[in-house]
Amino acid sequence: MKSIKIISAEEAVKVIKSNDRVHLHSVAETPHLLINAMCERGRNKEFRNVRIQHIHTEGPAPYAGPEFEGIFQLESFFVGHNVRKQTQAGYADYIPVFLHETQRLIREGYLNVNVAMIQVSPPDKFGYVSLGTSVDATLAAVEMADTVIAIINPNVPRAFGDAMITINDIDIFVEDNSPLITAVPSEITESDRRIGKYVAELVEDGATLQMGIGSIPNAVLSMLNNHKDLGVHSEMFADGILPLFDKGIVNGKNKAVDNGKMVATFLMGSKELYDFVHDNPGVAMQDVKYTNRVNIIAQNPKVTAINSALEIDITGQVCADSIGIKFYSGVGGQIDFLRGASLSKGGKPIIAIPSVTKKGVSKISPILTPGAGVVSTRANIHWLVTEYGAVNLYGRTLQDRAKLIISIAHPDHQEELDKAAFDRFGPHFHFVWDEE
Repeated sequence: MKSIKIISAEEAVKVIKSNDRVHLHSVAETPHLLINAMCERGRNKEFRNVRIQHIHTEGPAPYAGPEFEGIFQLESFFVGHNVRKQTQAGYADYIPVFLHETQRLIREGYLNVNVAMIQVSPPDKFGYVSLGTSVDATLAAVEMADTVIAIINPNVPRAFGDAMITINDIDIFVEDNSPLITAVPSEITESDRRIGKYVAELVEDGATLQMGIGSIPNAVLSMLNNHKDLGVHSEMFADGILPLFDKGIVNGKNKAVDNGKMVATFLMGSKELYDFVHDNPGVAMQDVKYTNRVNIIAQNPKVTAINSALEIDITGQVCADSIGIKFYSGVGGQIDFLRGASLSKGGKPIIAIPSVTKKGVSKISPILTPGAGVVSTRANIHWLVTEYGAVNLYGRTLQDRAKLIISIAHPDHQEELDKAAFDRFGPHFHFVWDEE
């Protein structure tokens, strides 16, 4: 085991040179100490054309701003809130890719990483450190980078699974004790509660759950208190899982893969969540090529995948990454889990959305906004849930689908949608037979 020499962040980032590609650790593990030192070098114009890549970071993202045009170029795998305006303005860019393939771009050389900047837990007596709350594509970057710079931070939880690497995988060491970034739970609205109720009714005992962060997932989880033997295999989970674990409702005993374990590739939540993961053998933080691999997901029973969308048309096309031509998020893992759930025995792929935006605009449209990307095709969509109900579109004709989708649209917009369907499908639309 090699010895560790600690240097300053300013000294560490001197390895970055013009035309390099730098990978940043994700979400709560965003290495701000190194980012700030790198940006200071950028302000001093010590290099040019440095490409930055990451899935999603939390906190400030100064490297994406206009002041660094020609110095940094962000090429993210997901358009997060901290780089959204810059991406929409063209100062930063986005790589459309399924989440499970982000690591493949790195491992197969499509994106050659020169420097990986990460955070890890303090080394144990055997020389192991943990990537903590984010493994995702960062493990691939650690494996493939020419130089790995790691911040040793005692606030990084010692998570197991693919998160464990050794100090021999790291070239340069820096120290910091800044707390990991936390997330405040979103306020659950009455609309969220109604959606949560409909989704919870679809969750069966013994199901394996996939869901993200936000008010709708939290609403769903809050309504599963009478369920039994639930498991978790998800790209992420947040604090809403913890009460269900404490009550023994989430125990993973019915999972066919990773029986008894909660599986994710990154986490975002409170310090309580991060403490829960620390030294917990019941949580496996895995490579995204594993968590989001369709044939792995599908092996678990009753996979219930709960995802969201920005817009859906009356035939079931789902846009989840842009509002018209303006990119808002990313492809992410939606297709990975919709496909995995659809192939799981008893699985249920679910898209759960409010019927309208906060401004009252219908999220269900006659056609997608021009320029909007189809993240999930009509053929991928099974269950659609709004605060007005849940409908199963699987195996239904276009006219059947339109009728079902309109039935759970906001009442203020149903007449307009009904007219659009009539114009699209002709007078026969009103004579679609109801299923007996």
